[in-house]
Amino acid sequence: MRKSTPIRNPLFLITCYFAALIVLLQVVVWSFPRYVPLLPFGGVELPDRSADDAEVIATFVNTDTVESVEAVTLAMAIFGALLIMAPISWVYFITTRSKMINRSFAQTIVVLPVIVAGIAMIVQNNLALAFSLAGVVAAVRFRFALEEPAHALYIFSAIAVGLGAGIGALGISFVISVGFVYVNLLLWKLDYGADLTTPFFSFLTGRGRDDNEL
Repeated sequence: MRKSTPIRNPLFLITCYFAALIVLLQVVVWSFPRYVPLLPFGGVELPDRSADDAEVIATFVNTDTVESVEAVTLAMAIFGALLIMAPISWVYFITTRSKMINRSFAQTIVVLPVIVAGIAMIVQNNLALAFSLAGVVAAVRFRFALEEPAHALYIFSAIAVGLGAGIGALGISFVISVGFVYVNLLLWKLDYGADLTTPFFSFLTGRGRDDNEL
């Protein structure tokens, strides 16, 4: 997409999409109030263990029920992460400088939050498992080379969205997606940093038109 093309249409579409997600969440909350505790919102509540808690209370927990509840929550988190990640992938299609879209990269940034959300759900509240997973990941050699440095931002945004979904903080993932989308579209439309001969950048950097042509 060229910078000369009006950005109003994609911006309007993305804004309507974010608004539709908010409306969809409200409809789900109003229509199914009994399932609200299963929604991946609010974050993970860490256990409060103080030094005075010396008494051990034996309780019997149905692990099958707990696992079923966590599976449903994870499924909702993954579905929400996919919905939130979609506008970020659209920004890649809009702002990419290459004439040919890297289909593998586009699919990666959409699927990556699903994997990260699952990993975050597995290792939450388990420090030993988290360190074990870090050791396994460190032993794997990744050979995926990014074509442009800006592509790293999409990878980090996918990881952030996946982590937020995995720890039950899908609202934070939504805010990350909104901020990423609008900031990137604004910088792309303004072509930020491309011309340092404007009065503002000339005053800021002390460079003139002659310096920019060198």
